[in-house]
Amino acid sequence: MVASHVRKMTSSYTTTTTTITEPPSESLQKTVPLYLEEDIRPEMKEDIYDPSYQDEEGPPPKLEYVWRNIILMALLHLGALYGLVLVPSSKVYTLLWAFVYYVISIEGIGAGVHRLWSHRTYKARLPLRIFLIIANTMAFQNDVYEWARDHRAHHKFSETYADPHDSRRGFFFSHVGWLLVRKHPAVKEKGGKLDMSDLKAEKLVMFQRRYYKPAILLMCFILPTFVPWYFWGEAFVNSLCVSTFLRYTLVLNATWLVNSAAHLYGYRPYDKNIDPRENALVSLGCLGEGFHNYHHAFPYDYSASEYRWHINFTTFFIDCMAALGLAYDRKKVSKAAVLARIKRTGDGSCKSG
Repeated sequence: MVASHVRKMTSSYTTTTTTITEPPSESLQKTVPLYLEEDIRPEMKEDIYDPSYQDEEGPPPKLEYVWRNIILMALLHLGALYGLVLVPSSKVYTLLWAFVYYVISIEGIGAGVHRLWSHRTYKARLPLRIFLIIANTMAFQNDVYEWARDHRAHHKFSETYADPHDSRRGFFFSHVGWLLVRKHPAVKEKGGKLDMSDLKAEKLVMFQRRYYKPAILLMCFILPTFVPWYFWGEAFVNSLCVSTFLRYTLVLNATWLVNSAAHLYGYRPYDKNIDPRENALVSLGCLGEGFHNYHHAFPYDYSASEYRWHINFTTFFIDCMAALGLAYDRKKVSKAAVLARIKRTGDGSCKSG
């Protein structure tokens, strides 16, 4: 049964990635979380789950709605619905443009702010970092610094009130509702105490943060609308509603499903004690981020999955960048460590609803 959860890793990667193994000490395993035993990122600990943190006693604070966000989100989704109606009347080039923009935007999240800047699972040279910061701006999901801060809090304080999109509060809240209300005080408190010095020291990240508003206006809205309209004569309303509103809405919802569906539906082969799940459909939509039980068990693995390229275009992309010399020092969990984790905490059970 255990072996069924592990696929053989190809030896061609062995010399190009940092691999860790499970330490033999049983006494350590009883007192120290597995995450801390595998010191393949000595410089990075802020995304490691803290089992000692518990919610404070008492009822949760009353929800404070952010009506500006609610109205803008509703208008965006209405525009996307109209864009869906306009798809049959749109030119093929417009649909291809929207698809390419979608893929690049997703990589700005998955390969960029998620695996590179939030978890430091690999290193990237300047040309790749510039590409990923542009792609991330195209995706418009908050700047890299704020996204990474919230995501590290999500891992460190997962399924507590300090988790920005705590899945215990239901599918809608973890999917989009958390963006429509004021943050829980625990999110602000714990997020504010995280060590973000690595990102503060990165000039490219701080440059994006400084000019984020005009940058997202250009990269997420103006450019994707202008190109089809100007270069191949697409109707302006089609350009706006299909390549901008519909494409942007699909990017948002695909990545939000990692917070909602991948925390509620699927298998837990690596750690049955945490809520994140393995969800292949989510991974398909967001190009590799749906292997969430594995990712929360091993947040330092650059593939965010045991299987590398299996329904995981983002890992393929990073490996291609490595072949070009633009990505390096990719962290990869060893087969022995995966097997040990399954023996200790995995069960392969499925949760429905």
